[in-house]
Amino acid sequence: MNTGAILAAEASGTSSGARTLTIVLFLLFVAATLGITIWASRQTKTATDFYAGGRGFSGFQNGLAIGGDYMSAASFLGIAGIIALYGYDGFLYSIGFLVAWLVALLLVAEPLRNSGRFTMADVLSFRMRQRPVRTAASLSTIVVSIFYLLAQMVGAGALVALLLGIKSGETFLGMTADTAKIVTIILVGALMIVYVTVGGMKGTTWVQIVKAALLMTGAALMTVLVLWKFNFNISTMLGEAAEASGKGTAFLEPGLRYGVETAGDAGKTLTSKLDLISLGLALVLGTAGLPHILIRFYTVPTARAARTSVNWAITLIGIFYLMTLALGFGAAALVGGEAIAAQDAAGNTAAPQLAEELGRDIAGDGGGAVLLAIIAAVAFATILAVVAGLTLASSSSLAHDFYANVIKRGQVDERKEVNVAKIAAFVIGGVSIVLAIFAQQLNVAFLVALAFAVAASANLPAILLSLFWKRFNTAGATAGIYGGLIAAVVLVFFSPVVSGKGVNPVTGKSLSLFPADVDFHWFPLENPGLVSIPIGFACAIIGTYLSKEHDKEKWAELEVRSLTGSGAV
Repeated sequence: MNTGAILAAEASGTSSGARTLTIVLFLLFVAATLGITIWASRQTKTATDFYAGGRGFSGFQNGLAIGGDYMSAASFLGIAGIIALYGYDGFLYSIGFLVAWLVALLLVAEPLRNSGRFTMADVLSFRMRQRPVRTAASLSTIVVSIFYLLAQMVGAGALVALLLGIKSGETFLGMTADTAKIVTIILVGALMIVYVTVGGMKGTTWVQIVKAALLMTGAALMTVLVLWKFNFNISTMLGEAAEASGKGTAFLEPGLRYGVETAGDAGKTLTSKLDLISLGLALVLGTAGLPHILIRFYTVPTARAARTSVNWAITLIGIFYLMTLALGFGAAALVGGEAIAAQDAAGNTAAPQLAEELGRDIAGDGGGAVLLAIIAAVAFATILAVVAGLTLASSSSLAHDFYANVIKRGQVDERKEVNVAKIAAFVIGGVSIVLAIFAQQLNVAFLVALAFAVAASANLPAILLSLFWKRFNTAGATAGIYGGLIAAVVLVFFSPVVSGKGVNPVTGKSLSLFPADVDFHWFPLENPGLVSIPIGFACAIIGTYLSKEHDKEKWAELEVRSLTGSGAV
């Protein structure tokens, strides 16, 4: 089907009937999850209930919740889109996200569960001075969470125009496409605040479990339909995707987005290859430093359950990322890169567009509308579940680490601490909504890669060295967190992500956050991980050696606790 036919079909497929079905399914999911949240609020009576769900979830349940938390809009929308537009290079995201779990499983999951209570800072501050370490960890948690929240909300905004069938020059309920995207971002932000403030960790966890089941079912359905379309011949699917892309066999080889060979410009070629290495480092090392993933290890009763939950998460996530191959290359073959870019320049709507095309092929326009509505509801479920987890992680850190242990020096009533966490959720949600409105043109998988880079630069060095280095101390922890955090954020700000990347040849819009005529970038890489991660480790090591502080007794206690669980809360 050519581009014109696809766009024309979309216009009819996303008619008022499709809009109604999409809205009904979405409202049903929201109603169901709000019911779960209200039920969970009645079970949430203590700080342990609010922050860690009462530590009552099994390894399997927590594994599902981790999968629901991790398989975000970046996974479902962003990766499918980036594969559909860039082929082989887009699948590198799937590989990186999956391999990252080996680091989390082997180095972090069990020791972290044994050593902490509610937040990442509980581990970092165990054998160090509380106030400086918790302050640094709280700031880092908020920054990483906001980067990640941006991706989810941008995904929601990109999705809504397709779901409601709003195109240039059209309106829905008096709203243009741009206005509808902004309203959607605000709606998602409001819902995530409700989930966190009302349901706490229990409500958030059950929402994530439901979402994981929906996402796996929806992705599996689309994968089977795509493979059925090509008689379950993957080679045929890849061949047609390459042909439809207009790039031929280059679509199935490295070099369309990363490692691009630029004739006569060795510097540009080197920069592109370094960007690939930087992306890989950020993805592989970032998971073990993501605050919203780390706090999930506190929701299980034992270290064994923590290991079990990670094993289940790896299984689910591995299966899902294999399915992104069919989603991405299937979208390239059946929808076409031009039609995907015409709907959303960053490719964030490739999966829903593929669903519509598959449904239309089976049962006409009505089938397209139904399958699009189902996958749209799954995508919204994905976004809502992940933003709730992120908001909970950042508000918990602000309340438990900064308010309770820095400002109040540990002398605070649990109920008041939880109330502060709820207020923090409102503030963080508001900031995320405002920032997401200005970041709508960026691919969501790419935005998440930036969050991974910040997490790997600021959090991972402090976590690993705190757990495994006897000499590590307060100065090292704070230097590592601030050094990695500042390096990552500064390099992102002065990178092509923010300014100077040029314009999209299809839409004519700036590929950076700032308009195309604004250019103040001097850092050539789009992902800062290659530089900022070593800076984070170097700052942590240098800071440690510049201080004579060393508590042998606390280190011995932490070592025993992290390895055996003895004394863990």
